Amino acid sequence: NLLSYKPIIYVANVSEEDAAAEDNEYVAQVREFAAGEGSEVIVVCAQLEAEIAELEGEEKAEFLKELGIEESGLDKLVKSSYSLLNLISYITAGEPEVRAWTIVKGTKAPQAAGKIHSDFERGFIRAETIRYEQLVECGGNLAAAREKGLIRAEGKDYEVKDGDVIHFLFNV
Repeated sequence: NLLSYKPIIYVANVSEEDAAAEDNEYVAQVREFAAGEGSEVIVVCAQLEAEIAELEGEEKAEFLKELGIEESGLDKLVKSSYSLLNLISYITAGEPEVRAWTIVKGTKAPQAAGKIHSDFERGFIRAETIRYEQLVECGGNLAAAREKGLIRAEGKDYEVKDGDVIHFLFNV
């Protein structure tokens, strides 16, 4: 469990001018070093990240487009971290709230339900599941998705996928 054995992501903080460029000589040196370890390098500009964090929705997308950047450095870092740690997220949606839950890739439905509450795992019956993208196509309406037959009933052997929207049925 030595720190030197832990997987590493290198984050290179660059100037605003170099944020969209890939040819910074210092970033190239970091990439070369990281490649020798089999590690990944994420390039960010802390100043731009601070500005991006204050924006939402269309403003954020427009700002990134003006800079020539597809996604923020923070988004890249989160995705890379999840991948490195072998994690995925699934979503639960209901009247009171919508929430994302983080689990290890390969987790079966009952254990994913147990992440919410141990009673959910113990009394697991089935998981009603739909892909996030499919739910968005239905305007975020679960009833419309159900009418189209897009919601699947999955059992105890179902391996939860990244981006699943799940409603767990259980009985304790």
